[in-house]
Amino acid sequence: MEKKIKIAVNGGIGFGAKLTARQLLALAKYLGENEELELTTFQQLYIDIPVERKDEVIKEFEEAGLSCYPVGNYVKSLRTCNFCKGEIEEGMPVASELNKRIAGIPVPFTLKPAYTGCPVGCGEPLVNDIGIMKVNDYYNLYIGGKSKGADANAGTLFKERLTPDELYATVENLLHIYGSLGKKREPFHKFLKRLGIDEVSSLVQEKTS
Repeated sequence: MEKKIKIAVNGGIGFGAKLTARQLLALAKYLGENEELELTTFQQLYIDIPVERKDEVIKEFEEAGLSCYPVGNYVKSLRTCNFCKGEIEEGMPVASELNKRIAGIPVPFTLKPAYTGCPVGCGEPLVNDIGIMKVNDYYNLYIGGKSKGADANAGTLFKERLTPDELYATVENLLHIYGSLGKKREPFHKFLKRLGIDEVSSLVQEKTS
């Protein structure tokens, strides 16, 4: 029996979670009659592909316009809103660049980032591990949100009025600190609680300076 590996795919950062006919056909090619695609809550689909042909299949998916990511303890691809007011006004290029920089980075426990292009918050940034909200021409960064369980809570406003470059650097530094100091399988919100927001802020500032 052919050995398979699970990967995550989506249509990339764009106007909502959408797939084209070409992308669907590319995925269908690797689904057996009784096999299924798993739709996650994070705008990704999980599909099993042959291990020996992994690179070839991923290349084929990417040529169809799909983005491919590893499954497991990695930074997930950026959950986004629908950019209903337009790609530039809501900062789609910034969302796309941030996703390119952080998606797939190994971390102690699966980390979910989210982005929204305005204060309405359709991308749900406040209830994810890392959340970005565009406000006018700047970006506010929230950390430590939790969407599940009886202890679900909104994230803490960590930095505000960031420029795109400041946003990239701050998020990358946060992930580096979490990767270095987080315990194995320690969720990000528990890591923040253990170290304390002030200590994390100090470490980020140190690394940025």
